[in-house]
Amino acid sequence: MAGIYLHIPFCKQACYYCNFHFSTSLAQKDAMVQAILREIQLQQNYLDGLAVSSIYFGGGTPSILPKEDLQALLQALHQHFNITPDAEITLEANPDDLTAAKLAALKAAGINRLSIGVQSFHEEDLQWMNRAHNSQQATQCITLAQAAGFENITIDLIYGGPTLSDEGWATNVQQAIALKVPHLSCYALTVEAGTALDHFIKKKKMAAVDTDRAARHFEQLMQWMQAAGYEHYEISNFALPGWHSRHNSSYWQGKSYLGIGPSAHSFNGTSRQWNIANNTAYIKAIQQGNLPFEKEILTPAMALNEYIMTSLRTAAGCNLQWVAEKFGIPLRQQLEKASQQFLRNGWMLRDQDTLRLTPQGKLFADGIAAELFS
Repeated sequence: MAGIYLHIPFCKQACYYCNFHFSTSLAQKDAMVQAILREIQLQQNYLDGLAVSSIYFGGGTPSILPKEDLQALLQALHQHFNITPDAEITLEANPDDLTAAKLAALKAAGINRLSIGVQSFHEEDLQWMNRAHNSQQATQCITLAQAAGFENITIDLIYGGPTLSDEGWATNVQQAIALKVPHLSCYALTVEAGTALDHFIKKKKMAAVDTDRAARHFEQLMQWMQAAGYEHYEISNFALPGWHSRHNSSYWQGKSYLGIGPSAHSFNGTSRQWNIANNTAYIKAIQQGNLPFEKEILTPAMALNEYIMTSLRTAAGCNLQWVAEKFGIPLRQQLEKASQQFLRNGWMLRDQDTLRLTPQGKLFADGIAAELFS
């Protein structure tokens, strides 16, 4: 099984914390859709005939696209790839886009899963982030989506921000649970280079991010979600049983995926490639029949390190027997030795041949993985 990701690089306005590739001008929207349609055709052999079980429209804000564009893109994917009949087809959407009419159009286009960028149910947080929606829309869009027949819904929430108190964070999570949202993706506020937030902090116009607050919010989140019956199946992702993200799980499990559109990444098990992050250059190259990407071949060490990084983020953990079979017994032994310090300090547990992070260890997941790298 494989997945396909389509990057739709347009947004109404720029959120202060975002460093994804996008434009707030829709002037190139039609040309971009045509270029993506052409890239779908040019890349039709990339997955080597593998069945595609998930399609993900990301961005940017793909809910900007009208139904006709989404239908054209899905039709092209079905024409050139082996899409399974029960494929999970996710579209990222902002709450302010999700009217009853828009939701009906998305369903008619073939979308069966929504990823809604709620971020917070509090007005103060949304204004601080420079989000395009308000707190009323944050709640209303979920009930509207459910009324339109969307069961498979995930929302994004951001914690650790300066306007979000512990009580406010509790209210955000409780609201999501009360609305019976089956999947939550929760992220700590981070300062990415080149973003407006980075600029404001450097200019002393905004306070620096409080890492202690973010850590406290994450620990609270893990407790609340477990009590509500959600499975913490990946560091940032929580789902009721049966509602795990099929598409994102394919990333963490090392399955092949194809990225279409500017800045999109692809992986086929042996190499990784990424498209140019420039709308004009991307469109021009595709119009000339060229694929504007850079590529790297993964060495065994790179492949092992990637497995360590992704597997430790998941509830499945890092399988030492698989490491031995794929990379050799010496590298398994090296990994076992390096993990001892984290087993001793309670940041990691070992269950037979599987290494997993404890709740405390999840606070330091990236650092632990780096220490274990080959």
